[in-house]
Amino acid sequence: MKTKTWKLPKPEKVNGEWEWVPLVRVGRFLPFGYRQDPDDSDILLPIPEELELFEQAKKHLSQYSYREVAAWLSEASGRYISHVGLFKRVKIEQKRKAAASIQRFYAERYKEAAEKAEKLEANRLGKRRPVEDSASPGKA
Repeated sequence: MKTKTWKLPKPEKVNGEWEWVPLVRVGRFLPFGYRQDPDDSDILLPIPEELELFEQAKKHLSQYSYREVAAWLSEASGRYISHVGLFKRVKIEQKRKAAASIQRFYAERYKEAAEKAEKLEANRLGKRRPVEDSASPGKA
């Protein structure tokens, strides 16, 4: 099975460090790890420290409960996030990751099918090709 990646833009590695990218605001609430751009209310600017802590928090979820991890994340970042908010954020990311994986799989399948169709069309002269069978029903 292929590796899964994010549907949202992943941070890019620049000089050995991750660079987080701004996002377009689509909802009412500001997601954890982002703040509103003072010049444009539709742009969310990343807060790298919070996003790095959030990535660590997701790793801690394999050992601790959402309540414990949310309490740790709130204390470490100085920005409150409830256990329900953490749960929703993690589940949404998992859902988007799975959807992106499926879309990549189908895109690759469609690309292969298009290449095969082009090869078949290249072998044809027109829309029809004559049947080389001598016993055709029209000639008796």
